[in-house]
Amino acid sequence: MSDDRVIIDGLQYCKWSPKIFRQLHDGGVTAVHVTICYWENFRETVANISQWNRWFEEHADLIVPGRTADDVRRAKAEGRTAIVFGFQNCSPIEDDIGLVPVLHDLGARFMQLSYNNQSLLATGCYEAEDPGITRMGRQVIREMNRVGLVVDMSHSAERSTLEAMEISERPIAITHANPHAWMPALRNKSDTVLKALGESGGMLGLSLYPHHLRDKSACTLEDFCAMVERAVELMGIERVGIGSDLCQDHGDEVVAWMRNGRWTRDVDYGEGSKDAAAWPEPVSWFSSNLDFRGIADGLKRRGFSDDAVDRIMGLNWLDFFERSFGPQESR
Repeated sequence: MSDDRVIIDGLQYCKWSPKIFRQLHDGGVTAVHVTICYWENFRETVANISQWNRWFEEHADLIVPGRTADDVRRAKAEGRTAIVFGFQNCSPIEDDIGLVPVLHDLGARFMQLSYNNQSLLATGCYEAEDPGITRMGRQVIREMNRVGLVVDMSHSAERSTLEAMEISERPIAITHANPHAWMPALRNKSDTVLKALGESGGMLGLSLYPHHLRDKSACTLEDFCAMVERAVELMGIERVGIGSDLCQDHGDEVVAWMRNGRWTRDVDYGEGSKDAAAWPEPVSWFSSNLDFRGIADGLKRRGFSDDAVDRIMGLNWLDFFERSFGPQESR
């Protein structure tokens, strides 16, 4: 694989450290969308941003803020990794639409309208009923469109996801999920959703998290690449990338924060089994940021052209960043 290739990961939630920053560099990762919120409120999210600002100072040789596509290009030219902030829930805006531009100014570029539960904006994929985008959700989508904060529906239920695409005047993203027809997990997306996402100019980041994969931790690279091929056939080559959902080096206690937050005292296994209360074993061919080159090699063996591999591994995300991170053009 050429070191000139742009590699962009559509989502990670690692226990960030100098070791992982070095792995990003050594693995040739140009940019990564990092989760800085699951259930945090505004003040807690700002504290997380403050921590990242310290890391940017302490590890300036390895990581830089990624707020624009040009930031990503500069990071590539300088041999560093651009860090793009995102939220897996809408909790940082609390019930205040005015916090949307504030958080964008602080560097946020993606926000899920819901995690697994019902939120003030949309329905999560584990709820029994999905009434769709709420009144507040419609207003927040409009404001997100205006400032350049991408609507992410990775954990949202089907009706809410389809309605978000209809309401949003800018393409949305599903940063980390796979086709439900390939692996029937609640978090994975139907062909109806994926076709609509492709037709609307949105982006899908294909997940490497074992609970989203066929055969889970035993999933082979060959089977994953076959799934990539199917997604491309369904959506188009320009609409598919990687969203690994890498959660490296966290202890099992972090799973409880992801699943339960503060909303329940019960154990919520989320993915449908007690095994989901702990981190699953990673697939043998992807356990850190050192392993992206192997995915590119697998896609080549599957028959993808060099141009197609370049698109899937990063150029599609870079094009999406170019279209999405700035203020909405006046009509």
